[in-house]
Amino acid sequence: MAKKKSATKRRGSARQAEPRTSPARPRRARSGPKSPRPDTPIDEYLKKCKPDQRRTLESLRRQILAVARGAEERISYQIAAFRYAGRMLVGMGASPAHCTFYLMSTRVMKSFAAELASYKVGKGSIRFQADRPLPTPLVRRLVMARIQENSSDLRS
Repeated sequence: MAKKKSATKRRGSARQAEPRTSPARPRRARSGPKSPRPDTPIDEYLKKCKPDQRRTLESLRRQILAVARGAEERISYQIAAFRYAGRMLVGMGASPAHCTFYLMSTRVMKSFAAELASYKVGKGSIRFQADRPLPTPLVRRLVMARIQENSSDLRS
C-alpha cells in the first residue's frame, strides 16, 4: 500500500510542474492554415437576403468601402450601416420588393434630385430593383457628398 501512495504523489507532483495557460489566452495552433475571418454583422445580414439582392448589396457595399476607406460596418436600425470618422455615413437594406440605399441626409438628396428623378426616393433613401442597381459613378458621388457633409458639420 505504501507503494501506491508514493506513486500517486509522484504523478501529482508531475502535474504541478506542467506550465499553466491563462484561460483568457488560448494556445494558438503552430501549423496549418489560418482560420477564415469571422462573419461581420453585415455578412450575416446579407446571408438572409435573396440571392439577387445579396449580389447587388455586396456590390454596393464594395463601392461604399472603396470611397470611404476604413468605414466601420454595423447593423443599425435593422439595416446594414457604415460609420465614417465617428459619424453615420450611409446604409443599405433589402425588403421583399426592392433594395434601398440610405443616404441619411435630406440635404444631399435635394442636391442630387435631378440625378435621382428616375428612382423612387424618400426623404433620405433611394429604392431600386436588384436587377437594376444604382450606377457606380452615382454611388461614388453620393458617398463623397455624405463624407463632405459630415466633415463640414464637424467644422461648424
